[in-house]
Amino acid sequence: MRFAEIYGHEKPIAILKSAMAKDRIAHAYLFYGMDGIGKKTTASVFARALNCGGGEPPCDACASCRKAEHKNHPNIITVQAEGQFIKIGAVKEIQARMTFRPGEGRRVFILQEADRMNAAAANALLKTLEEPSAGNILLLTTARPHALPMTILSRCQHLRFSPLPPGEVARFLREKEGLETAAAEILAASSGGSIGRAVEMNREDYLALRNTILELLAEDNPEDLLTRLAFAGRFGTEREEILERLRILRNGYRDGLVLRETGEKERLMFRDRVGVIEAVAGRLSGRDLLSNIAAVEAAMSAIAQNANKSLTLEAMLIKLA
Repeated sequence: MRFAEIYGHEKPIAILKSAMAKDRIAHAYLFYGMDGIGKKTTASVFARALNCGGGEPPCDACASCRKAEHKNHPNIITVQAEGQFIKIGAVKEIQARMTFRPGEGRRVFILQEADRMNAAAANALLKTLEEPSAGNILLLTTARPHALPMTILSRCQHLRFSPLPPGEVARFLREKEGLETAAAEILAASSGGSIGRAVEMNREDYLALRNTILELLAEDNPEDLLTRLAFAGRFGTEREEILERLRILRNGYRDGLVLRETGEKERLMFRDRVGVIEAVAGRLSGRDLLSNIAAVEAAMSAIAQNANKSLTLEAMLIKLA
């Protein structure tokens, strides 16, 4: 895969290309931005480019690029969480490999979801960042840079990956997923600028789930506390499925606010459900909608940090206007 095949992110890619052209590669980079946006893909392509032996890197034709394509390149090492955390053993393995220079090219370590390092792993990595070794480069990717220690953040060059325009997400869905234009545009509008999220949403059970939540959101009698608490049972038990449902809820309130304040239906994330969004916008004031968005986002943040799921959801539902 080459840089030209990455959807969007022209600015961070231009910075990486310029650094390679000038041979001024930083010893550590932090790629940050929302989940499913292309950070890991860009890190992988950058690692290939740093080891490419062909023309404009990565060339996808040389021996190095072919090894990377088959995921057996000795200079490209991906580190992921084991269970919930990236543990100190993974960082110690990085340090052990760094004690000797690579035979050729640059050895690149890609730490996916670097914010999942536990305290011991983060402290060990800090020592590596303080004393970088020649020929070794660290690429940290994260959707939660605020969860990393400031000491680590200060020793990396930061590259922000912004949400993609809906047109770019729709283009990916048409070209790579084979979707029709109308379906691609609906998913792109709902994705928040994340290709990964759009791909996840491209399933029938997601659309059914989304429609159920939006219809409950638009009901005329949301003040019934028992109904609200029963609604909590629809959010599931696993963290990722709860977060998916909370995103739908938040975006439903967001669309209600946009429609109430601007009247512009083309700006809605759920533009194929205008009738439901009109009901939400007509039932709640702008202040109520803002308050509800804040309540849902607070619940999302708490659950992402492993707070008690049931209590968090029930507390959120009590707060909703």
